[in-house]
Amino acid sequence: MTGRKIKTTQAPAANATASTQIPSQARGWVSFVGSGPGDPDLLTVRAVELLREADVVVTELPEQADFVRTVLGLPEPKVVVDEAGKEVIDDFGAPEFVDGGFGQDGQPLTHANRAKVVVKQAKRGLTVVRLMNGDPFVFASGPEEAQACAKAGIGFEIVPGVSSATAVPAYAGVPLTNKTHREVSVVACGDRVDWSRYADKGTLVLLSAVGSIGDIAKALIEAGRSATTPVAMTQTGTVTTQSTVTSTLEHIAADARAAKIAPPAITVVGDVVNLRETLSWFETKPLFGWRVLVPRTKEQAASLTSRLRGFGGVPEEVPTISVEPPRNPQQMDKAVRGLVEGRYEWIAFTSVNAVKAVREKFEEYGLDARAFSGLKIAAVGDKTAAAIAAWGLRADLVPSGEQSAAGLLADWPPYDDVLDPINRVFLPRADIATENLVAGLIDLGWECDDVTAYRTVRATPPPAPTRDAIKSGKFDAVVFTSSSTVRNLVGIAGKPHASTIIAVIGPATAKTAEEHGLRVDVMASSPSVEVLVDALADFGASRRADLIESGQPVTKPSDRKPSARRRATTS
Repeated sequence: MTGRKIKTTQAPAANATASTQIPSQARGWVSFVGSGPGDPDLLTVRAVELLREADVVVTELPEQADFVRTVLGLPEPKVVVDEAGKEVIDDFGAPEFVDGGFGQDGQPLTHANRAKVVVKQAKRGLTVVRLMNGDPFVFASGPEEAQACAKAGIGFEIVPGVSSATAVPAYAGVPLTNKTHREVSVVACGDRVDWSRYADKGTLVLLSAVGSIGDIAKALIEAGRSATTPVAMTQTGTVTTQSTVTSTLEHIAADARAAKIAPPAITVVGDVVNLRETLSWFETKPLFGWRVLVPRTKEQAASLTSRLRGFGGVPEEVPTISVEPPRNPQQMDKAVRGLVEGRYEWIAFTSVNAVKAVREKFEEYGLDARAFSGLKIAAVGDKTAAAIAAWGLRADLVPSGEQSAAGLLADWPPYDDVLDPINRVFLPRADIATENLVAGLIDLGWECDDVTAYRTVRATPPPAPTRDAIKSGKFDAVVFTSSSTVRNLVGIAGKPHASTIIAVIGPATAKTAEEHGLRVDVMASSPSVEVLVDALADFGASRRADLIESGQPVTKPSDRKPSARRRATTS
């Protein structure tokens, strides 16, 4: 068991006392870390470093534990059986999470009681990260909690975070200053505010103003601000649920209600709001807010999902294929022994999984990359070549054209009994691979050992809510990277709804999708996941432009009304 047992501890109630006393010399260290406004990518390098080193993370919101796991790239904890046969929770090395938001009585903790939680954890002699929204010293309880640490003789540091007061307007395309507007005031609206102090034309950033925006707008107008002063209100800023309503002081209350703006939200008042029309960059991403189904194996989805997020998409990975060892490993064992003994002139890798399977077999035998000495290596494409390179090897042959078995055959040299001392090729592949490559190599004069290195089987069906979302059109798009992902997704979860945009990696996958009654909207110009995502983004951008040109609101495919949903076509 490599991971510690996960332990989520509730903070003590206000009147609770520690049951054990830690010796005074056992002092830990506290880092007050700003988590930013919501987007994990806005964390500072120092913040990520401290989270990796933390023994304990004191949170203030329940979702912050998942936030930390996302940042650290850790999976959800799961129940496993240890060596003694006892069920335990493996947290994969995550820090201990301590709830600093609520006491044992379920009531929110005051700043003073939250400070006691932090001090208590530090007195255990541990490295503590106190994770705080935004910036610890900007409209947060960081100063009070840090003072408690100083009083207890506990060392601490402050790691600033990106404040929502600046980040959210930036993500909304609203600069707080420019060459003609140089003054900014940030106002927390929870307490009584003298709005006459803000009667000039300086930019106002309002925090916690959603519920009282009508009264605030009225007070500002009475103080001398023009009723036509531009206002922008942005909820859940910096994440893909962000939405912004722009209005004026006179109408913002009604417009915010109509747009169903809810906390948390940041409001900007001033002429700088007018710049949003040209500077809005986040909400105008081509796939902004699109829920995109990624039916792939978990290991293969990383680059695809990362690129989707870059275009504003919200990818949801649903494994449809499980990669397993071959039922009979003897054929693979024999081939690896033959490789070591110099039986082959070439080894041809047709997938990243094939590279992984051979590498695992090498590790099983205690071999390393030196066993490839004198052997020529072919890779079906750049991704497979990169997997080979990660092993310390270089592919001698990668298709110059189409990255497929056909492209590999097009560049493969014919066997020459003078130049080639050996005429045999080792071809480790999936159990469901086609025979085209083998037949082509034989036509070129080569003999092939076509070996099953791994099996691809259907994964277990996704949870019921995901299956319902697939069938009812709650996904905006689905990206298919092979014919098998089409067949397996339909097999384990059913057909995507007719409103869902179908994107495929190539003609063969398109044909399979159409055979299953799906209408293909997007096809990559070359068989690459990057090209596939780019093509989907181009589709989204064109769709957005068409909606704007026709005067319609910009919606997602899943927002379509039933009457507007198109029907799938079959070939």
